[in-house]
Amino acid sequence: MQRLRIKHLTEYLFPTQVTLNQHRLLLRPREGHDVRIESSKLEITPAYNIQWQRDVFDNSLAIVNFLERSNKLTIASEVMIQHYDQAPYDFMVEHYAVRYPFAYALDEQVDLAAFQQPIFYKDQYIVNSWLQLLGLNGMETFGLLMKLNQMISQQFRYQIREEAGVQSPSQTLSQRSGSCRDYATLLIEACRCLGLASRFVSGYLHAPATEAGNATTHAWVEVYLPGTGWKGFDPTSGEVTGNRHIAVAVARNPEAVPPVSGSFIGLGLIAPKMVVDVQVNLLA
Repeated sequence: MQRLRIKHLTEYLFPTQVTLNQHRLLLRPREGHDVRIESSKLEITPAYNIQWQRDVFDNSLAIVNFLERSNKLTIASEVMIQHYDQAPYDFMVEHYAVRYPFAYALDEQVDLAAFQQPIFYKDQYIVNSWLQLLGLNGMETFGLLMKLNQMISQQFRYQIREEAGVQSPSQTLSQRSGSCRDYATLLIEACRCLGLASRFVSGYLHAPATEAGNATTHAWVEVYLPGTGWKGFDPTSGEVTGNRHIAVAVARNPEAVPPVSGSFIGLGLIAPKMVVDVQVNLLA
């Protein structure tokens, strides 16, 4: 087990007072047998009301309504967690799913169907053409997923993108580059072309760079494997996810789970100044 502290600050500075509309926050890690939250603190200004919910994917969602106008919005989250997932390769796949292709069990097909449907329908031909070049039929299912995961990591050029949203798979394939969100989106669409249920994961990554103050939010993919459940694959690093990955939210659509989303009224075409600071540190 390891203990981690996650600090996530989002701040908007406006040149004049504005009216802040409702904001939605996905900042609290997903708890389970592998992750436990020791403590959680959320500080927000200006004055507000907050309501906590579980969304359709069981993410911990905070709905914030503001009570006054302001020229500054600050959302500061600090969470201490215990992470127990230290053996990411210690799992078994059901015998019928060991080799690709396979069909999910009948009693799971209805629940998984939504995670097998592509988001970028117009890109299906391009993604399928890319997959056909790889010769994946007859491979072990886990080996197939690792091959896709590592190919994206090794053959594409990583770049940080500040723009909201994700690139389409066709953009990432043509440019051979993208952010972690773009890599995850491509891997999800590739898995769905192959009939494998997959979902987008938004969260944090602990790495040497995060200890040096260079942390950011991170994104990866979970694929449903019979016998083990949702298994994480990180196409940015090419590795199976473990206790360095801290999941906050999962979604069918890669664009559905930004950490902070909302709007304001009052500045016309003037853009506010935004500051985001993320720290992920290992504790003794």
